[in-house]
This record gives sequence, structure tokens and C-alpha cells, in this order.
Amino acid sequence: MLPRPTTHSKALGPGVAGPELAVATSAILDRPPQPSAHLPLSGAQPCFVDPSALADPRQHTKYPYVTGTSVLAIKYKDGVLIGCDTLGAYGSTKRYKSTQRLYQVNSKCVVAAGGEISDFQHIQTLLDELTTDDYRTDDGIELTPQEIYSYLCRVMYNRRNKFDPLWNSLVVGGVQEEGGPFLGMVGMIGTHYTDSHVTTGFANQLARPLFRERQRDDMEEEEALKLMYDSLKVCYYRDKVSMNKFQIAKVTKEGGVSISEPFALDMRWDYKLFAAPTQWAVGAW
Repeated sequence: MLPRPTTHSKALGPGVAGPELAVATSAILDRPPQPSAHLPLSGAQPCFVDPSALADPRQHTKYPYVTGTSVLAIKYKDGVLIGCDTLGAYGSTKRYKSTQRLYQVNSKCVVAAGGEISDFQHIQTLLDELTTDDYRTDDGIELTPQEIYSYLCRVMYNRRNKFDPLWNSLVVGGVQEEGGPFLGMVGMIGTHYTDSHVTTGFANQLARPLFRERQRDDMEEEEALKLMYDSLKVCYYRDKVSMNKFQIAKVTKEGGVSISEPFALDMRWDYKLFAAPTQWAVGAW
């Protein structure tokens, strides 16, 4: 009966020899062999590796796997609206369909993200630590959206300088105590800007033109919602890594933060150009 494999040496291959072949013997060394963390003497599972014991550097995220697509945000008269779908796509596969990409930081601020979902979960952990520390001061003052935006700018730029970026585009929205609504975008390498309307991902090409044409800082909430719905429809029609299941976060000075339940929009697929998109086009069949 073959012995249970207990080693995973890169030189020997996974589970092909016992630990005595992966460690030089006392006939070669001047001292007896010392046990190492990645060569357990008994009871280890096959391919069990302690990363800290390997000679290779620790690997970081080099390419996103489970991702969210665009985030859209606009200012209006009473506050801000931030919208996105609930899809976590595994490559081009619509794998996770109930992923919330809107995160309430406190009663004044919401952060939404496109890009790698696990990196956004790490950012949520950082924001939890930040708000917990802010709560412990017990001074009755909450972090403002501007302060959270500045913090995330430093976080993203710091990770970029370590050549280990967080693979996200972040939208920070909220209401300042003095100064009204606030919207800002932070990119994965620390690039950032503030505006009356911000988008990430494919929505930069699809939704931003609608925002430039129709968004006003003094628009009513009903008009702002209509604009958001129209923009989300356009993104769903034209972005293959999107789905018809959305959430919208609203932040106002009086009502604080509210995040809607997932909802679907009424879509039409009987447009003539959808049926024959390349008809009469040059080079079309």
C-alpha cells in the first residue's frame, strides 16, 4: 500500500515523495536537518503549503476574476443618487446575480464600486475600521463624504505604489454638513476627480453623454430618477457584462442613506436595429 503523501515540494512535484527527500541529510550538511514549516512530519494533507515558507514572493491579484461593471451617480436638488446592477461576473459568465456593490459607510455617505469584488470587500473592511475608530472618539461628529473620499484616494494610491493595486473604480457620494451634495470618483491607481455626475467603466461612454445633456444640480428627485433609469437601461442594452437587476442608493440631508431593494426595469427588444443591427452597413452580410 502506498504511503500517504505529506509533502509539496516544487522541485519534486506535489505529493510524490516523503519529506526525507526534500530536506538534505546530515551527510551533506554540517548540522542535522531542521524541520521546516512546509514539510509537516505527520498528519498533513496532500499539497498542504505554508506560503511564508516558500522561496517565491507572495503572489498578488494580477488580474480581476469576479467583477462588477459600471456605477452611475448624479447630484440633484436634495442629495445624490448612485445606481448599479447586482451582477458579479466570473469573466464573461454571469455567475453571481445578487452581489451588492453599494456600501453604506455612515449616515452621510455611500461608496459604490466597479471591478474586482474581493478587493471591494477588503475596502469595506478598511472603511469599517475607519468608522469604528471614528465612533470610539465619541465626539458626535461623523466623517464627511469629502474626508472618506480623501482617505480612499490615499489608500488606492498607496497600493498602486506597492505594485499591488486594488482593482476597483470607486464612487463616493453623500451630503456635506455645509456645502450640499458631494460626488467623487477614485480610480485603481489613485486618479480622482469630483463632479456633478460621475461614472465608472463602460458607463463613461454610454451614460455620461446623457448626464451631460440632462443633469442639473437643481433638478427634482423624480426627474433625477427618470434620468438614472434611462441611463441604466442604456448600459444594460449595450454592456454584455450587465444584467437587468439594479439597486439605487439615495443620500439626502434630511433622510440620510437609503439603499433600494433590487428591481428590474421594463426593457424592449423589438427595436428594428436590434433585429438587424448591421443592415445596409458597409461590409455587412
